Amino acid sequence: MRRWRKKRRIFKSKVRIKAKKRVLKEEKITRGVSPLVEKYWLQRYDLFWRYDEGIKLDEEGWFSVTPEEIAVGHAQRCTGAGVVIDCFAGVGGNAIQFARVCDHVVAIDIDPEKVALAMNNAKVYGVEDHIDFIVGDFFQLAPSLKGDVLFLSSPWGGPSYKMTKKFTLDSLKPKDGHSLFQVAQKITPHIIMYLPRNVDLLEVEQLSWLSSPPLDIEIEGNTVRGHFKAITVYFGDAAITQLCLPRTLSGAACKVCI
Repeated sequence: MRRWRKKRRIFKSKVRIKAKKRVLKEEKITRGVSPLVEKYWLQRYDLFWRYDEGIKLDEEGWFSVTPEEIAVGHAQRCTGAGVVIDCFAGVGGNAIQFARVCDHVVAIDIDPEKVALAMNNAKVYGVEDHIDFIVGDFFQLAPSLKGDVLFLSSPWGGPSYKMTKKFTLDSLKPKDGHSLFQVAQKITPHIIMYLPRNVDLLEVEQLSWLSSPPLDIEIEGNTVRGHFKAITVYFGDAAITQLCLPRTLSGAACKVCI
């Protein structure tokens, strides 16, 4: 009995040592990462499951890229679509997933560095030949764009959006959500918007009324590992159900219904 207890203590000791080494290794790796980015680095495989194969991000990319599980869900809703335009592509998280299931993707970002990172990341996933990367301002390019589906994930203003009880569409950058949606509608009524989890859903619903007749709309709560992360809104043919009064205002994640 004593020998068994001794072996058990040795086993537990080894487990603790391994766990400590793993923590120290992660701390060593994250020393070169800013405090703002550190928690996102620990979630790197949720952002890109091929992270270790050469994925690159800038500081803003760490907290603005769509988690891969959610990006895959967005892409699945567009399977077989002709041209998808990712209007604020960032480091390419969504563009990569759209390229895997659609005919072609146009990925736009005003920041040349982000476009370079997105190109690199697309190569890691082997889809660079299915994406046209453009450095430019979406609002200036919009009159010349043609596509079947528009994906809108404009900047939320950084992590501070979480401090707001109710995020309004006026808080989107570089222009408010209403102006953004009006520009997008001139290209196609089939629009997907990726928004903060605390967005004012009644304000989002009103966007569907901007067209005549009003667009079909579906609001979806997005979770990763059971944590409520964001809201995705589908308009036009991208929507598969009609909107009912949302229950996400309480803070609980909705699945697909709403």
